[in-house]
Amino acid sequence: MKTLIKAAYLLVLSIALLSCGGKEKKEDKPKIQLKGQSDTKESKDPNTAEIALTGNDLMRFNKTEIKVKAGQKVKLTLTHIGKMDMNIMGHNFVLLKQGTDLQQYVLKAVDFKDNDYIPDGDETIAHTKMLGGGQNDTIEFDAPAPGTYDFICSFPGHLALMKGKFIVE
Repeated sequence: MKTLIKAAYLLVLSIALLSCGGKEKKEDKPKIQLKGQSDTKESKDPNTAEIALTGNDLMRFNKTEIKVKAGQKVKLTLTHIGKMDMNIMGHNFVLLKQGTDLQQYVLKAVDFKDNDYIPDGDETIAHTKMLGGGQNDTIEFDAPAPGTYDFICSFPGHLALMKGKFIVE
């Protein structure tokens, strides 16, 4: 009897596995993004870098490194691919000047909820607005001088997981 149950289980499993594949077109498959891989693409204008960045309900950006060239115009689109409301799981992209103390920045940011958690001061190079699930925002700015800069989400508590390096070559 156990052999018959095992055989039936294997038959059902085999049918399920065979019915799952072979029918989708290659172009319909989602692009696989390796952890931390930069996905900066050149636009039609070689002087513009187009960057697509996502944030999710697990407090993660899909990139931990973004590379652009000095002198390029940067067109960055942040999309919140989660479902949670902005007041619970809001995300933004904030590019900071070199040497900015990240902990001090986010401690100050807590007092600036009405300004998308962007504190007064000169530490911020560029930022998107705060987004809730399903929303996106596109910003354009000139790449700063060559070097490595930090980018973060300044929503309270997100710094630990939502940060990366913005590298200008």
